[in-house]
Amino acid sequence: MGIGPSTKETTLHHFRDPLLNVVSGDEDIDLLGVIFVGTPQDNRDKHFVGQRTAAMIEMMRADGVIISVDGWGNSHVDYANTIEEIGKRRISVVGISFIGKQASFVVKNKYMDTIVDFNKSAKGIETEVVGENNVTLLDAKKALALLKLKMKREDK
Repeated sequence: MGIGPSTKETTLHHFRDPLLNVVSGDEDIDLLGVIFVGTPQDNRDKHFVGQRTAAMIEMMRADGVIISVDGWGNSHVDYANTIEEIGKRRISVVGISFIGKQASFVVKNKYMDTIVDFNKSAKGIETEVVGENNVTLLDAKKALALLKLKMKREDK
């Protein structure tokens, strides 16, 4: 499965990215950066990408991470692996993903306990409406609130 029209983010969405706007505008959060990671085909490469991303986050000394994925199915393999690699380093992590009707991931781990589903279609499916299933301001606020709670809980 790949990305369909409803989960594709338009250029305007990128320029007005709700997640970046919410996180960068919050006075309690020190935004360290944005990391873009591709989705390799080979499983060995998928694990390598997750390990390297988590190592980079660890070197940045981040207390928490919001990780977003714009695909599903096979893309969830490296998504889950990256979340696990971040979690194993004792860094709080919250995910954002299109889940919808499938209501489950191809692979799971114990660190995938806080995921915001950005499905917007009533049937819980990918649709032919461009940008229908994208992260909104509400999704971004939920993810940030969950991350703050998780970081506070895991700080003890």
